[in-house]
Amino acid sequence: MNNSLFHILPAPLEVSVSYGGGTSLGPAAILESSDQLEIWDGHSIPGDSGIYTHTPVEYDGDINDFLEKLETGIQSVLNKGKIPVILGGEHTVTVSALHALKKTGKDIGIIQFDAHADLRDSYENNRLSHACVLKRAYDLGFHIFQIGIRSLSPEEVNLRENSSIINYIDAEEAVKNNISEITLPENFPETVFITFDIDCLDPSIIPATGTPEPGGLQWYQAISIIESIAGQKEIIGFDLTELAPQHLKNRENETVSISRESEFAAARLVYNIMGIIQRSRKCL
Repeated sequence: MNNSLFHILPAPLEVSVSYGGGTSLGPAAILESSDQLEIWDGHSIPGDSGIYTHTPVEYDGDINDFLEKLETGIQSVLNKGKIPVILGGEHTVTVSALHALKKTGKDIGIIQFDAHADLRDSYENNRLSHACVLKRAYDLGFHIFQIGIRSLSPEEVNLRENSSIINYIDAEEAVKNNISEITLPENFPETVFITFDIDCLDPSIIPATGTPEPGGLQWYQAISIIESIAGQKEIIGFDLTELAPQHLKNRENETVSISRESEFAAARLVYNIMGIIQRSRKCL
């Protein structure tokens, strides 16, 4: 355990979802699908750096207790100099990472891959809604870079236009111009955390998500952008959220997955990001 670079923290939270459900099933589906991955990711073997999977954080009806338990786990991993990999669950799990990152005392930037800005101060009278995660990051003073956004409220538009710590490349610009790498602002922190909401990708790639939006990033486009980030900054950790597996009953009344392609793609994405981090650390 202590020698593993990557520490997976499953966080099967599903409390504030506002459209399709299923995010509580996401972490287990990703882990199950990972058994089918080739260990060679196309460039290296991320598993050679060690991957340790922690016991899932259980939700007992108290959202604050859940987030505190997850934060403790993330903080423990960071204190060891290892990479936390949080598997959601709804996007609210990122709040735990924000507080753990803040406690490191380091200047850390948040890079968000998402279809939605998630900058609402409150949604459905809930400041811990999945729609408010990046506003919580903003409130904590993190520099933010948003990638792939294509759904915003007027409130969020105004915040971005008047903020000095939020930068962005929205999906329309990225997709129409086939942007495959980004240059972060000169004043952006040297250490970054990536939060990847699966709906950043076009739903033709991963349809099993609660709030799909057309016009998202393509697979290799997203991978290339992450590679360009790793070439500029140290990635201290990342999460993958909002996978929402779908099931039905077959003729034998057995529960079967009808979203296996999405689940496998999510597992592949997690492993590919591990590989990008692994290779970037060898270049530091």
